[in-house]
Amino acid sequence: MGVTPIDPVKLTQALIQCPSVTPDDAGALAVLEQALCPLGFACHRLPFSQAGTPDVDNLYARWGTRGPNLCFAGHTDVVPVGDQAAWRHPPFGAEIENGILYGRGAVDMKAAIACFVSAAARYLQKHGDTFVGSLSFLITGDEEGPALNGTDKMLDWLVANGETLDACIVGEPTNTDALGDTIKIGRRGSLNGFITQRGTQGHVAYPHLADNPVPKLVKLLSVLTEQPIDHGTAHFQPSNLEVTSVDVGNLATNVIPNAAKAVFNVRFNDTFSSTTLKDKLTDMLVGAGDNFELRFEVSGESFLTPPGKLSDVMVRAVQKITGLTPALSTTGGTSDARFIKDHCAVAEFGLTNATAHKVDEHARVDDIRQLADIYFEMISAFFEAPSP
Repeated sequence: MGVTPIDPVKLTQALIQCPSVTPDDAGALAVLEQALCPLGFACHRLPFSQAGTPDVDNLYARWGTRGPNLCFAGHTDVVPVGDQAAWRHPPFGAEIENGILYGRGAVDMKAAIACFVSAAARYLQKHGDTFVGSLSFLITGDEEGPALNGTDKMLDWLVANGETLDACIVGEPTNTDALGDTIKIGRRGSLNGFITQRGTQGHVAYPHLADNPVPKLVKLLSVLTEQPIDHGTAHFQPSNLEVTSVDVGNLATNVIPNAAKAVFNVRFNDTFSSTTLKDKLTDMLVGAGDNFELRFEVSGESFLTPPGKLSDVMVRAVQKITGLTPALSTTGGTSDARFIKDHCAVAEFGLTNATAHKVDEHARVDDIRQLADIYFEMISAFFEAPSP
């Protein structure tokens, strides 16, 4: 099959040079289409809207019409650059110095997208004439933002249009110290809690005429934090609750406030669903105080893709290229895999994450080329491995 090879480094540079800070696409998806269409991928631009949120453009591209369908999921949107003057290289210049490629999105995660495109081109060049499965890309512009007009809505579109994913690799930067040390097979859930403890405002010199909410709030927080929520599971570390804000909005030193507020976040393992966790936290505070309000917001559920065919082929590919045996981990924050897990087996592998979201975000050129080789081996192993 006459497929032109794609240089993953050059494609990474072209993507970085699109300043696609959420929700702006800035031409990044067009760069991808220009790479995928000549390979024979059918490309679908999927813009989505929701009241109160920015419109977002997305891309689904597929080569082949038969299963199994191995999908690569990622995002072309990036976080803001911060203080541009602090960057040694222009954040959207994609400059290479001493074997290092600098630019916003180099790690998180434009290089991974470019590497999978390169790997797909290489696989199709080698097997396109006999390949009967499918390769696809699920690329959003709303991962670093509210995540309301991106992957979740794209998955609904796939279902409505008869598209089926059999397995998915997400290109988030998973590795800690070296390329090949970590594959993510799950993620903890994320739950935000908001406590408002009410009181009665008054003069500090006459506390008997007031009701100070601050000590009561401190007691509630102590109840939440003094004991572990759980002790972890086979694949997850213990859930952890962190208090992230305490505020009374009081500018006076001689006034007892009428309310005190706190915010906390729980990163929870598969001991709980968000519903059962909310019930547990609510039960913990019953009897610990009164006249307070507790409400929750859920950012994502915990999930696990049990070790199996997908993780096996990914591990073998990493071992073949790097010589390392990656840990199967569930650490870190949330990702769009939390949406994909309801549709197919999903696991994550990308570059090292040390400079993600930082000033002078960068990736080693050698790592980019090696990641493309790993993805090629993952594709090859997936379609050559026997069905479970």
